[in-house]
Amino acid sequence: MNVSLSTWLLTVAGLCVLVAADFFIGRKPHDVSLREAGIWTAVWVVLACLFGVGLLVVGGGGPSGEFFAGYITEKSLSVDNLFVFVLIMAKFAVPSQYQQRVLMVGVLVALVLRAVFIAAGAAIISAFSWVFYLFGAFLIWTAWKLIQDARGGGSADGHEEYEENKLLKSVERRFGVADRYHGTKLWVEENGRRVMTPMLVVMLAIGFTDILFALDSIPAIYGLTQDPYIVFTANAFALMGLRQLYFLIGGLLRKLVHLSYGLSVILGFIGVKLVLHALHESGVHVPEIGIPFSLGFIVLVLAVTTASSLWATRRRERA
Repeated sequence: MNVSLSTWLLTVAGLCVLVAADFFIGRKPHDVSLREAGIWTAVWVVLACLFGVGLLVVGGGGPSGEFFAGYITEKSLSVDNLFVFVLIMAKFAVPSQYQQRVLMVGVLVALVLRAVFIAAGAAIISAFSWVFYLFGAFLIWTAWKLIQDARGGGSADGHEEYEENKLLKSVERRFGVADRYHGTKLWVEENGRRVMTPMLVVMLAIGFTDILFALDSIPAIYGLTQDPYIVFTANAFALMGLRQLYFLIGGLLRKLVHLSYGLSVILGFIGVKLVLHALHESGVHVPEIGIPFSLGFIVLVLAVTTASSLWATRRRERA
């Protein structure tokens, strides 16, 4: 899909307007109700669907199918991110009325970092076609690791406890951290020294953590489309609805006990698709997996995973 510079600028400007509207409407710290979270989740999903329909009108079924496949994949992967966000919120004891602000800024940091990864991925793919072999092998390995982690257990919800990474710890040592929250302030004066507040630390924790998630999500979506414009917009719409989704399904996360298995199947499937695409680009006559089949397969796996998770949880509660 040939996207002009003006289209890129208009798209980024439009996303900025939507983000600004979302921010200013909910800028006052408050506890997010299920009704508010539900409304905004529906708004972002509808906006994503309208964008996909717009691609259908302008570019045809190919780009539109790639967008929806990428959006659904990124959305499903982002749900797994919510498990870690819950652990981060608990680790830093974030007051409930500040959690929506933390997620807003954290998601914006993640979106900027994703844009860098997407640009780097596009440059690498255009220069080295064999990188699809690496992407495919990495996704297959990630799928296997997800299954091993799910079978091995961890914390109560199937995930390990959150531990601060070395980069975040070094930032804390360099600037210092206040001993308590100061509203939504990010910096305060303490003993004559300007230090970070826990609010800024938890925002950085969410942003830095997303770098790890981008390592599998970016190769995954490049397995569905090599169009940087579609990759970026699918990521943007998936991430920008993440904050509201956190509050909407926070109580349901522990019930999605088979989510890791479903995601491993999706990542493994896309990994195989990438390897087949790489072989095809190398001149080897192998069948390629089309977008309609990929989209249907991803939706089917997510539906089966959700249904089996709820069934298993209900059965466990009865027992």
